Amino acid sequence: MITDHPEKIPGVCYEIFVRSFCDSNGDGIGDINGIISKLDYLADLGIEAIWLTPIHPSPSYHKYDVIDFYEVDPEYGSLDDFRELLRQAHQRNIAVYLDLIVNHISTLHPWFVEASKGPDNPYREFFWWMTPEKIEAMGIEKRETSADSDEVYPWHENPGDEELFYGMFWKGMPDLNYDSENLRFELSKIIYFWLIDIGVDGFRLDAARHIYPPWVEFNNQNFWWYFDYFVRNIKPEAYTVGEIWATTEEVAPYFKNLNAAFNFDLSFALQRMLINEKNEDLTAKLIASYTLFEKYNPRFMDAIMLTNHDQSRIGSVVGGNPEKIKLAASILLTLPGQPYIYYGEEIGMLGMKPDPNIREPFMWSERFADPEKTNWIDPVFSTAETVVPLSRQQHHPDSVFTHYKSLIALRKSQPALSRILHPNIEEVSITDNRLLAFLRDDPQHPVLVIHNLSETAVSITLPEKETGFTTVLFATNIPSERIEKQFVLPAWSSIVLASQDRISK
Repeated sequence: MITDHPEKIPGVCYEIFVRSFCDSNGDGIGDINGIISKLDYLADLGIEAIWLTPIHPSPSYHKYDVIDFYEVDPEYGSLDDFRELLRQAHQRNIAVYLDLIVNHISTLHPWFVEASKGPDNPYREFFWWMTPEKIEAMGIEKRETSADSDEVYPWHENPGDEELFYGMFWKGMPDLNYDSENLRFELSKIIYFWLIDIGVDGFRLDAARHIYPPWVEFNNQNFWWYFDYFVRNIKPEAYTVGEIWATTEEVAPYFKNLNAAFNFDLSFALQRMLINEKNEDLTAKLIASYTLFEKYNPRFMDAIMLTNHDQSRIGSVVGGNPEKIKLAASILLTLPGQPYIYYGEEIGMLGMKPDPNIREPFMWSERFADPEKTNWIDPVFSTAETVVPLSRQQHHPDSVFTHYKSLIALRKSQPALSRILHPNIEEVSITDNRLLAFLRDDPQHPVLVIHNLSETAVSITLPEKETGFTTVLFATNIPSERIEKQFVLPAWSSIVLASQDRISK
């Protein structure tokens, strides 16, 4: 199992919305070969794993409604292109995670095309079908909207059919029914194909909390046990990370059968803290969540992020303020866990809902006709007027990109910061709620981290226990290599300190 080899766990991951990342053939759409062409860029940034949003044939631009699980959408390339991506990524020690959609498919998928022909079709059991009368009797005709779906009426008509089918996201995405043993067998073939025949390193698992609909949701964990059992038997080192868009308490049980899960509670807490400029007792809450996660899996991995392809971009959340954008990166990359960077965050890209506007083209250069920049959508938020392109940031010492690159290098160089398993974070007795301060402990090289969340400089007196932390490993807006017990941390700044006593030993 991947968690038996901590040295092999990728530390810093990067989410690529494939359509928007890099265009290799001039059609305006990002593709597999475009990603291959940017592997050196990602390796130089310090990325150790990439998560690709769905690459399968699909009628939508986002491709979360799959038509064929065994192919690559021609817009993105071919299976041979994907094999080459794997080969070249692995040469650079970059793992590749595929977005696997197991909750639903497209109505154009052959399984649903067959199932829609009538109740006697053998594929009918692959989906949830019910008469309107039974739906009403069970009281399940409506659902409460959730953070990941605003569909209120999840039952949809199939023309000429007495029964409705269930699709919690929308009518074009019918949910799969894993009570069907035949469907589970089909899923096992898909998993085997990508893990063994193709060789991906793992899966990001979409909508993991919705595998079973609400009236039978108690079966979710049984499904993930089955999924994990199959994965471990064919490729023990494969990595699995689940999208469980829910509270910490609901996420925790999924660690029984998944290596990692995205921490949405943390994502939204960080956003609130950056907006309100006040600490929400984050360290204590994280420690409590780790205690809960550990009950289900002592070797859990906390997948942490600022935002992803379903959330307004962190740059826009903080109003485009470059100092706050840097502060957000500083917090993410000094916390325990396995950080995920959403493509473009490292250059401060912007974006607000609706979804297409948080998935705008990556800005490689300032050239208007840049052949690498995708143009499938006209950007509304990340434009030449609002975001400095990568080509101008790469060699600028004060750019957002340089800030990210420096932080990633620091994280990878410090054992206290890079630990993923058994998270190491301790509270520090600095009570000013404008500050987020914590200790990342390590037997040899512990570090003290302090972030100033506020728009004003804050005078800090180190607690007695931390007075030995005087060596500056990283700081924004503090030029000195050493600090005293009392010092001033500028607005929206961060400092990472090492203990001089430990260093001298």
